[in-house]
Formats: sequence, C-alpha cells, structure tokens
Amino acid sequence: MSSQPIIPFSEPPYLAGLPSPYYKPTHLKWQKACREFISNHLLEKALEWDTEETVPEHVFSEFAQAGMLLPSLPAPLPVEWLKKLGIHKLLGELKVEDFDYIHTMIYCDEMARSGLAGPSGSLTTGMAFGVPPLLKYGSPQLQSRFLPDLLTGRKRTCIAITEPDAGSDVANISTTATLSPDGTHYIVNGTKKWITNGIWADVSSMAVRTGGPGPSGLSMLVVPLKGYPGVSMRRLKVGGQVSAGTTFIELDDVRVPRENLIGQEGMGMRYIMTNFNHERLTIAIGATRQARVALAAAGEYVLRREAFGKALVEQPVVRQRLARCGAMMESQWAWVEGFVYQMTMLEKGVADMELGGLTAMVKAQSGVVLNECAQCAMLLFGGNGYTRSGQGELVERIYREAPGVRIPGGSEDVMFDLGVRQLVKNFKSKTEALERGKGGSKL
Repeated sequence: MSSQPIIPFSEPPYLAGLPSPYYKPTHLKWQKACREFISNHLLEKALEWDTEETVPEHVFSEFAQAGMLLPSLPAPLPVEWLKKLGIHKLLGELKVEDFDYIHTMIYCDEMARSGLAGPSGSLTTGMAFGVPPLLKYGSPQLQSRFLPDLLTGRKRTCIAITEPDAGSDVANISTTATLSPDGTHYIVNGTKKWITNGIWADVSSMAVRTGGPGPSGLSMLVVPLKGYPGVSMRRLKVGGQVSAGTTFIELDDVRVPRENLIGQEGMGMRYIMTNFNHERLTIAIGATRQARVALAAAGEYVLRREAFGKALVEQPVVRQRLARCGAMMESQWAWVEGFVYQMTMLEKGVADMELGGLTAMVKAQSGVVLNECAQCAMLLFGGNGYTRSGQGELVERIYREAPGVRIPGGSEDVMFDLGVRQLVKNFKSKTEALERGKGGSKL
C-alpha cells in the first residue's frame, strides 16, 4: 500500500498501491518511464497549447525521435520493421518485441493525464490509426515506400474515412476512385470531413469507392495530401480537442498511383472495421483517464473550498455526486483493464471475433462515463467550472470534450447497437456449429 496520501480517484488502483493481477515488473517500469517523458515533453504545457489550438511542431519531433509515437500502434509492434529501422527499445528500456497491449494501455492512460484529448491526439492519431492498414494489408512494395518515413515520424499520416454525409454509416462513403484509361492511376474525387491530423498529413489511409454501392464497393488507398495537386485542406473549428488538427479535405481529380492500393479492391470495409477496434479501445482508455482527471480536480476542490461555514466535502449532496461518478469511473477502468488483458491472452483472429462487439460497447460506455464525471466536476466547481479561465478552466474544457468521445469513432447509439448485434451473431454461429456437430437436428 502507498503511504503517501493521494486525492480520491486521482490514480488507477494499481498506482494507488492496491494489488493487481495484470501488471508485471516490465509494465510498472514502463509506466514510470512513460510518466517522466510525457510529463516533461507534453503535460506541462498541454493546457496552454490547447488554448492556442496547436501543439508546436517541435513536440512531434521530440516524440518521434524518442520513438514515443510508436506505442500508439496496436500491439504487438511491427518488430521486423522497427529493427530494420534501427529501433530496438523504447525509452532505452523496453524491447520492442516485449511490448503488449497492457503497455499500450499504460501509454494511452499517461498521454491523457492532461485531461485533454487534443494535445495527445495531435501527436498520435495519424500513427495510431493511419499506419495500421499499411502494416496489416499493404503489399511489401507499398510498405517499403511509406513505412520507413511514417514509423520514424519523418512524415505524417492520418486516417480519412468520414465524409459530410457518411459518419458511422461507413458503407455510405461516396468519395470515388476511378481507374484512369491507361490503368496506371486512380482518379479520386470527393470530400472528407472531421479528419484528425489531416492538416499536417503528407499522406492518408483513405476509404474510397472503387466499385458499386454498399460495403463491397469500398477500398483503401494511400492518398497524398499536403501540397499535392487537386487536394485542398482547411482546419475545422470544433467544440473540443481543438489542438488535434480536425480537417476538411476536398479532392478534385487527384491522381493516385494504382500501386497505392492497400490490399485488394473491394476489401475496404473489412480493413476499416478491423482498424476501428484499436481506435475504439484507445479512445476508451483515454476517455476513462479524462473522467479520472475531472473527478480528481473536483475532489481536490471540494476538500478546500468552503461554503456555509465548512468544506464542500462535508455536504452529503457533494459526497453523493462524487460517490456515484467515482463508482462509474472505477467500474469503467476495471472493464478496460480486463478487456486489455483479454487481448493479450487471445490470438488476433479470436480476439477480433470475440471482442469486436464489446470494443464498440466499451468505447460507447467510456463516453457516457466521461460525460457524467465531467458534468459532476463542473457542477461541484460551480461558477468556476463554467468559466473558461481560472481554477475551473480545465474542468470546463473537459466537459466540452465529452461529445468528442461520444460521436467520433462510431457514435454512441450505433456502438451500443453494434455491440449487441455482434454478440447475438456470435451466439447464433456457435449454436449452429454445435447443432451441426450433433447431426443437425432441430426442435
């Protein structure tokens, strides 16, 4: 047990001195190294940079040079590629081949300790979600052209799925990629909206329509962006995550080499949905830490703020609010920990099938929990929590960021429904397999 007092709800149980079955010595060493690096290079000025709506370019370079963008990738890391690029350890200690999803969880949790999604998202979103389609499905030739620069941070990427008329309904994407008459290029036309990191991206992993309507007509391309003919980009003003570079992209007869096709034509929907699992899980981890930051700030405030002749924490209604939200947040964190542990123990294909629907649900629930905890903190701060400066500034901003968890990566209602549909689908397929094994008799 830790002998040092900590603000209630400010740290996950394993960092508050309580025993946990999940964390090995390698994880605990990684957590300390992560906290030191991220505190020094990001957290100290995260709120200031978010207020300015842009994280300075040198911060991305510092993270890239230290290999501290790589932990945002799905585990296991692309060991063969990293060693080919001379990257053998992270922060001088953790071997890249020893990296698992619990290391990923620790990294995402530490990156969110500012309470804000924008500063960390400005650095990691492209690597976390734009690179995996290349790693999983790109041909050796395609990988050799792009991965060396992307994995080392010499160039930046993004994931470009969402459009003005196609958000959670991915199958409705309308951006077209038509082969040129000589068959050497795709001609891309359309628009992409709410693309995080897009404004800084040299290339994107983009969903396009190469065939007819519906999911079978979707493919993925590596599409050049920054400074490329036919591409125009502008930043969008959004309610939260303001420093993450949310971008509107217009594509007007953009010529993309045919060799930039990721995997096979018509397989884009499968690639996109598999990629979403990592995105949704990392969103859930970060959002749960944001909820923790909000509650811890509120706890610290009510311990020292006095009203009616005593500290706010002496008021039963204040304790009720903290208790209810604290229980939600710690339950959510326990789910996240258990979920990530399951991913480390299951083979990739089994995990995709068994946990795919639950990934959608854990992401959706993280948004619900963040919204409740941020609202609780804002109400306990009172007028200070409704002011964009001063002692409640961070809480006010976290509250504005809650919709940025509940909408992107699959909107909340769609995610809850998807989760149940996937669980039912798994149940039916297992039932049918069992019946076939018994000779196929049915009542």
